[in-house]
Amino acid sequence: MTTDELLFFDPLPQFLSVYEALKNTLAARYPEMTVRVTKTQISFRSRYVFTMVSLPCGRKKDWPDKYLMVSFGLAVQKESPRIAAAVEAYPGRWTHHVIIERAEDLDAQLLDWINEAYQFSMAK
Repeated sequence: MTTDELLFFDPLPQFLSVYEALKNTLAARYPEMTVRVTKTQISFRSRYVFTMVSLPCGRKKDWPDKYLMVSFGLAVQKESPRIAAAVEAYPGRWTHHVIIERAEDLDAQLLDWINEAYQFSMAK
């Protein structure tokens, strides 16, 4: 874990272990993956960014007070109650946002979506 990653979680340190679990899972699946930390998000990339993690910068009425947002891009919009928001950022590129509150939320369904995002990013 880099200093930048640790500092990113200063506002919500309780999500550091959830992030670490996600990062370790992705690193095992995609060993060539790199991580880039910016002020607002942490990006996981191979050829291109395929998944991002961010802390709350706002919330909707039915969202929890504290959460970790995992976002990923796909060619099509996924329909699921787990997806808090989906936006077609560019034609044929949908950015999906999933709220994560605990490590158990990093389940097979989310990891399948992230794998689809990884495959989509590699096909560009």
